[in-house]
Amino acid sequence: MIDSVLLGFQEIAQWQVIAALLIGAMAGILVGAVPGMEPAGAMAIALPFSLTMEPLPGIILLLGCYGGAWYGGAIPAILIRVPGTPVNVLTTYDGYPLGQKGQPMRALSLAYSSSFVGGILSVLALVFLAPVMAKVAEKFGPPEFAMVMLLATISVILAHHQNIQGAILTFAIGAFLGTVGFESPHHTLRYTFDQSWLTGGIPMVPMVIGLFAISQAFILLETKSPPKVPQDLSSIGRFTGLLEVFRYRATVIRSSLIGLVMGLLPGVGEFGAQFLSYSLARRFSKKPEEFGKGSPEGLVASEVSINACTSTVLVPLLSLGIPADPLMAMLLAVFMIHNIIPGPQLFAEHPDFISGLYISLFLLNIFVMILLLTFTKYVVKLSSITPRVIGASIMILGFIGTYTQNFRVTDALFTLAFAVVGRFMLKNGIPAFPMVVGLVLGPMLEGRVKQALSISSGDPMIFLTRPIAAAFLGLAITAVVVFSWNHVRQAKAR
Repeated sequence: MIDSVLLGFQEIAQWQVIAALLIGAMAGILVGAVPGMEPAGAMAIALPFSLTMEPLPGIILLLGCYGGAWYGGAIPAILIRVPGTPVNVLTTYDGYPLGQKGQPMRALSLAYSSSFVGGILSVLALVFLAPVMAKVAEKFGPPEFAMVMLLATISVILAHHQNIQGAILTFAIGAFLGTVGFESPHHTLRYTFDQSWLTGGIPMVPMVIGLFAISQAFILLETKSPPKVPQDLSSIGRFTGLLEVFRYRATVIRSSLIGLVMGLLPGVGEFGAQFLSYSLARRFSKKPEEFGKGSPEGLVASEVSINACTSTVLVPLLSLGIPADPLMAMLLAVFMIHNIIPGPQLFAEHPDFISGLYISLFLLNIFVMILLLTFTKYVVKLSSITPRVIGASIMILGFIGTYTQNFRVTDALFTLAFAVVGRFMLKNGIPAFPMVVGLVLGPMLEGRVKQALSISSGDPMIFLTRPIAAAFLGLAITAVVVFSWNHVRQAKAR
């Protein structure tokens, strides 16, 4: 144990890792502070650059954009009632009224400390849960992994219950696109139409940049004026909310547990954690009438639950090699490009990398906290930047990142095509996340099913005769049945 910790400190004692921590933390905060930007877009832009780095700095750069954005998203939510990221929507309910009472810095520092507590607890959960799940996964074979992937697929689709048809459609499209290119078991080419540039399949990097970055840039280019940001924000009360979070210990514990559990569930994550945590906090509060009117407890419940998810979403990726959402799929790309295969063997083969990742995540939360407390009054000004300038910058960086990864014009064309598709999806409320999950999980699921059937000489009963595989299949079927039953019942109630 001590040896692995020492190896971890050796891993992070490099200027590239420290630089990635600082740049990732700053980039995440800036992304969160700008209304209209999303962590997915920032990670998509940073992805091509992270692939050129060593594994740990590349991973940390993306995680900095991911984790820092949830911290920074509270800034516009509290000051101008516009969530910096979509998951900060409930932060506006109590953060903005609290700021309007003349206590904006108190509200901001309370949000920061709540995020910090949730983030640190999430890293601790990752440290303890990932190795345990990896040991369990050592007993898995192709049938078990296939059924886990099937359950993850269904979870991602059902998580978009507000537009289940769109989620099924986009996942199916992504899974189909995953079949394009060279098919390894039988050494055949599928849907390439004798085009050499399709041999390697549909690249993930252009897809995520187009769907999440360039499509968002289109929307920003259509926005004319920035929101009005308070200019009289002083540093008075900067630290008043830091310890206030511990006045609501029951809320912190409950919201943290909800966030930790929700982070483990594919497709649920921060949205589900935030709404459930806020609802329960109001139900058990001694002052429920204050919720929505500037309740510090409501602000704590929202921010703690969001950041409690940020590291536990890594548990399925590290232990099973299964990305819980498209953001984790981007991290998987960095792993694979460096021939580091997530899964049960990762902890035995790369203990130095794992320890370095754990320590880096702790440091990331500390760096973000320090940067926010030091530079909030400057970061706030980003919310007043003209959206068109931000949109143009995103487009330039996105296309540069896409092209410089492989120096192929076809990658830039893919990016443009997916950007147009992404803009159509945003305009019509169609979820884009399932498409990326389909592109990643589709080929993985297909490969595991083929391996399982080869073991059983083509007999599909192998998925029922093996207890663990049958259990996961049962959970997947149960999830579909329960969702269908609730959907029918709600339809009759209307």
